[in-house]
Amino acid sequence: MRIVFLLFGTLSIMGSCKNNQASKHFRVKGKITNNTARMIYLEEIPMTTMRAVAIDSVQIGKDGSYALKTAASEARVYNLRLDQSTYPIAAIINDVPEITLDATFSKENNQFVEGYEVKGSAVSQQLKEFMTGFNTRLQSVFSIARQADSLGKINAPDSLYAPLNKANAALGEELKSFAGGAIQNSKNPALTMLILGYYQSTANNQGFGLQPIANDEVSKIVNDLALAFPAHKGIADIKALLEKQSNPPAKMTGQTAPEISLPDPGGKEIKLSSFRGKYVLVDFWASWCKPCRMENPNVVKAYNRFRDKNFTILGVSLDRPGQKEQWTNAIMQDKLAWTQVSDLQFWSSPVVQLYGIEGIPYNVLIDPQGKIIAESLRGPDLEAKLAEVLQ
Repeated sequence: MRIVFLLFGTLSIMGSCKNNQASKHFRVKGKITNNTARMIYLEEIPMTTMRAVAIDSVQIGKDGSYALKTAASEARVYNLRLDQSTYPIAAIINDVPEITLDATFSKENNQFVEGYEVKGSAVSQQLKEFMTGFNTRLQSVFSIARQADSLGKINAPDSLYAPLNKANAALGEELKSFAGGAIQNSKNPALTMLILGYYQSTANNQGFGLQPIANDEVSKIVNDLALAFPAHKGIADIKALLEKQSNPPAKMTGQTAPEISLPDPGGKEIKLSSFRGKYVLVDFWASWCKPCRMENPNVVKAYNRFRDKNFTILGVSLDRPGQKEQWTNAIMQDKLAWTQVSDLQFWSSPVVQLYGIEGIPYNVLIDPQGKIIAESLRGPDLEAKLAEVLQ
């Protein structure tokens, strides 16, 4: 079961509930150095989706100064972003009415922040310290991965990998402990949810060999937060989402499958309706999704067992724009021998809304008449259902 790479993380919470951990009116001001961007945006990050939404924007002054504002009824996470920059300047939290954030960009590459200073917000400073500490430790994991990759290129013996594997395991434990400690020390619900979500998304999606926080522990964290901050709508929404994921409703079963028309890796448009007359498993996944990649061997096994019984699979990837190579490489690495399609639009793909996709992996099983007869089939449940219908 997938729990939480859509979540912003959090545990702590033996802290006082006397204040609501947020300012109702929130203003961010500061100065940008070494960047020619004209506009700066304040983005809100909803806890349940983590998809940034721009809520204010201003033109940057000739001296680099700016001031942004919004109304906020509870503790939330915000990004500051310049023009159409790929990366935000920084993330902040509205624990006080006004924050000052001054940022200096690299002279060589103005996509990257060389450093920033946040004033007036203790929680935003805690967030900065967590991100710095976590990402510094993550660099060591990158270094080990590069060493392992170099050994692979020279066909090195397994004995040379042993110390790297041991070091990587130790670093993984250190990173998990570091995130756990930051969660325990946090007294702000937005901060704790951000830490949890950042760690879980890194562990689940990046293939770093990190162990995600277990589902039952995540549930306890969120339930404790809901008790400590009963008026916090974001936490209530997260709690409801977890309960829904633990007991997913049959939202599509019984309906006619909406049409899908997307290009395959060669650019040929493929329609779901072209498979009419067969049982079809529409498998929504992505190369960046670690739970999907972990589930793929089960899907391959089911395909090989039932492929000659009027059954096939249509893989639909939610890979990111510009990452076709990552998508096609994953198809080859995971030995996915069935038809694959993607518009490489990530969560903006129209199939997300058509099928009400809230997380991946997700699938629907369609009968020869085009009707959805099952969904969310994972592990042994997939083979069991196929054995039932493909007599």
